[in-house]
Amino acid sequence: MMEDTRQSQFRKALREVKNLPTLPGIIVKLTRMAEDPDTTTEQMGKVISKDHILAAKLLKLVNSAFYGFPQKISSLNSAMILLGFNVIKSLIISSSIFELMESQDVELWEHSLGCAVVCSVLAKHLGVSDPEEVSTAGLIHDIGKVAIKMELKQEFETLKQMVHDRQIPMIEAEKELLGIDHAEVGGWLAKSWNLPAKLVEPIACHHNPLEAKDEQLCASIIHFSDILIRGLGYGHGDDVWVPPLSKTAWQLLNLTQKDLDEIMDAVEEKLWDVKGFSLEIQGELESSMTS
Repeated sequence: MMEDTRQSQFRKALREVKNLPTLPGIIVKLTRMAEDPDTTTEQMGKVISKDHILAAKLLKLVNSAFYGFPQKISSLNSAMILLGFNVIKSLIISSSIFELMESQDVELWEHSLGCAVVCSVLAKHLGVSDPEEVSTAGLIHDIGKVAIKMELKQEFETLKQMVHDRQIPMIEAEKELLGIDHAEVGGWLAKSWNLPAKLVEPIACHHNPLEAKDEQLCASIIHFSDILIRGLGYGHGDDVWVPPLSKTAWQLLNLTQKDLDEIMDAVEEKLWDVKGFSLEIQGELESSMTS
C-alpha cells in the first residue's frame, strides 16, 4: 500500500512537471495563427523571426542531417512550407528542451539525434507520408527521461544504481521504482504540449508499438530506430542495454536483408554529418558558458 502511495506521488509529480521549460509564448500565438485559414506561412515565419535566437536554432535543426534536404533552407518561410506547422511546432519545443539535454546529458542528446537519423532514413525508405514528422517524433522520443531526471533527481540516481547493480534495462527499473516508464511520461508531455497524435502515440509507445492504436507503423519505426542506434553505440540513454525488438514491429516493417543493407549505408553516412552537428552545438554551449 505504501509503495502504491509513493508511486502515485511520482506519477503526480511527473504529470505536473515544473522543472522543464514551459512552452514558449510564441507557440500559443503560432497555434492561434495556424487555426486561422487566412494565415500565410510567411506571416508565421515573420513571427518566429522576431525571436532571433529561436529562428537561428530552428534553421540549424531544419538544415541538420536528420532531415537531409538536398538544398540549404535559408528562410523560415521555406522551412514552414517544407515541414508543415506540426513539425515546426515540435522543433520549437525541441529547441527549448535541447538546451537542457545538451547541458544535462550529452549522451542522451546524441542518442536522440541518432534515433532521428534512423527514423528519417527508415520512414523515407518505407515511403511513409510526412517522414519529417516521424524524424521529429524520433528526436523527442526520450523526453520522458529528461522529465524524470529533472523532476525526480533523487529517484533518478536510484534508477541508475539499479541499472548498474542489477544489470537491468532502465525501463524495467523505472516500472519497478516509479510504477511508470519514461515512454508514458513522454506521451503525457507531448499531449500536454498539444502535439498531434501522430507524434504523441509513437513517443508513448516506442517500447511497445503494439499499444499504439492509430500510429503503429510510426511507433514501430521509432522502436526499431531506437534499438538500431543503441546497437551502433551512438550515444545512450543512461542505459547500455539494447531493448528487445518487438516481433510485431519487425513484421510490420517487413524489411529484407537488402533493405537493411541500404538503410545501414544511408544511416552511417548521415551519422557523420550529425556527429559534426552535435559537436558544433556542444562547442557553442561550452563557449556560451565560459563567456
